[in-house]
Order: sequence, then structure tokens, then C-alpha cells
Amino acid sequence: MVKVSGPAMSFDASGKLGGSIVFSKWKGRNYVRSLVKPANPKSVKQVSVRAMMKFLSQGWASIGSTPQASWDTAAATLTVSAFNAFMRGGMNRWKSFKGPSDSDPALETGTQPDTGALTATAGVGEATIAYENMGIQDGWGVLIFRSTSTGFTPSFSSLVQVLVCPDNASVSWIDTPLAADTYYYNAIEFTTAGKKFTALGEETAIVT
Repeated sequence: MVKVSGPAMSFDASGKLGGSIVFSKWKGRNYVRSLVKPANPKSVKQVSVRAMMKFLSQGWASIGSTPQASWDTAAATLTVSAFNAFMRGGMNRWKSFKGPSDSDPALETGTQPDTGALTATAGVGEATIAYENMGIQDGWGVLIFRSTSTGFTPSFSSLVQVLVCPDNASVSWIDTPLAADTYYYNAIEFTTAGKKFTALGEETAIVT
């Protein structure tokens, strides 16, 4: 930050100039600084972390009072709220490529009588991903993975979305914006107890 006197041939000045510098005032003093454009990084790992954080933060209110109360012990140990303990626990499990659990500890229970149905439908600059839960016991959601290489193995870094989908329900999501290319999607279902099943199988979307 550089202090100036009579900036831009005036007593006061504010705003951008030439897309490179900014005039402003702080505590009655004029100053000029470089224009810094805010960043919104979207590396593959950042997309994965953001997707899971969004799922957990929105899911807390709907898991019920009993699962919420199970986080009280961890919350007391960490000196945080039960919500923060839940978020921390879920993110720690995800970073180890484990499914999140609504309760503490994660029991990793649940059965998968039939594999769910996954489809990918291409469009202009987007792909619509549809998933149907075919009867998973205590199903909570589905992890959506994307790659531009066929035969990829779903991993922490290829996650693009986490969808809430309980037993015998269907859900869809539009992946956009996408550049024209061929995209490959896969999905993994998980239960409220944090059990993660095998991948459903690859689906292709040729986006124009």
C-alpha cells in the first residue's frame, strides 16, 4: 500500500484505474495499491473437498437428533460444537476415501441388494447425471466421479458431486459448464453408517 497526496490530480480518488491499480482511502489517508482479482481455484482436489463439505453441511439438519447427539463426545474433546465435530469427522473419513457417517463412531453397516442405476446424458456444454437407489438399506447418498479418460478408477481426486438419495429414491444433477469433450462418469453409493459400496460402472457423455 502506497500513500499518495492529491491522487489523480484531485483531493480524493477512489476506484480502479487501467485495470491494474486501485485508489482508496483508509483512516482519512489516500493510498494506491495493485488491483488483486479474487481467485476461485478449482483444482481436482479442491472440487472434491468442496463437494463433500457441501453435502455434510446441508445434511446435518436432516440426520436427526440421535445421530447429532452421537457427536457430543467428540465435540467436548475438541472444544467445538457437535456440528463442527460432525464436519471434521466426515471430512477426515473422506480424505481417507471412506464414506461419511451420520453418527460417531462410523459402524460401516448396510446392505446392497441391487446395484443402483446410473445414466449420463450429454447436452450442449453440460451432462445430466441421473441416479436411482434400488433399495440400499440405510442408503444416504451417492458419490459422482468424472474423468476424460475411459476405464478410470473412482478416487478422492475425481469426485465432482455428492448427491443425497435415500432408499428407493431417484435424483439427478446437471454437470455444467463443460467444454466440448467426451466425459466418463462413475458412482459409488454409501450408507448413513459410512459404508461405501463398489462402483456402479462407467457411463459416457459426449458433450458438444
